[in-house]
Amino acid sequence: MGNIFGRKRRTRVTEQDRAVLQLKQQRDKLKQYQKRITLQLEKERNLAKQLLKDGKKEKALLLLKKKRYQDQLLDKTENQISNLERMCQDIEFAQIEMKVIEGLKVGNDCLKSLHEAMSIEDVERIMDETQEAIEYQREIDEMLAGSLTQEDEDAILAELEAITQGDLDLPEVPDESLPEVPEAAEEEPEPGQERPRKKQEREMLAA
Repeated sequence: MGNIFGRKRRTRVTEQDRAVLQLKQQRDKLKQYQKRITLQLEKERNLAKQLLKDGKKEKALLLLKKKRYQDQLLDKTENQISNLERMCQDIEFAQIEMKVIEGLKVGNDCLKSLHEAMSIEDVERIMDETQEAIEYQREIDEMLAGSLTQEDEDAILAELEAITQGDLDLPEVPDESLPEVPEAAEEEPEPGQERPRKKQEREMLAA
């Protein structure tokens, strides 16, 4: 288990990567050589000064000739380092350009597949159908608008206003139920007064 998760993913090394690595190694070696020559020239210059002080002019002149030759080598080394660095940059930039081209190729293939899935004829047909649907809906709207008279329009607006006013003016209906009202008891006649129906029956019998 530990070996599985601890295993590093191997990266693919191309020939261009190897070439860039070799160029950078050569550049680093030249820089080391340049540094060593620079230190040596400084020592020889100081030595030439000491020889002149000691009166050894011939030896000082010979040492300065050697120093001059090494200065020329140092200039050539600097040019070689610049060439190597420029070559590394060109290769790395060419790799970037290659990746860009590969990305463009993938994008073109994707666009091509999308264009094959929907041709120009399909797009024109969909646009025509959409325009026909819009015109059909417009005709329906015009027919509905033309079927109503001015009187109908006024009635609709009046009904809308009445509904709006009703929603604003109607009080809220209470949730509590109303108390029950007991039935009114039949009124008893006062003493000395007969009920109208019994009085009418006696008059009919007397006749």
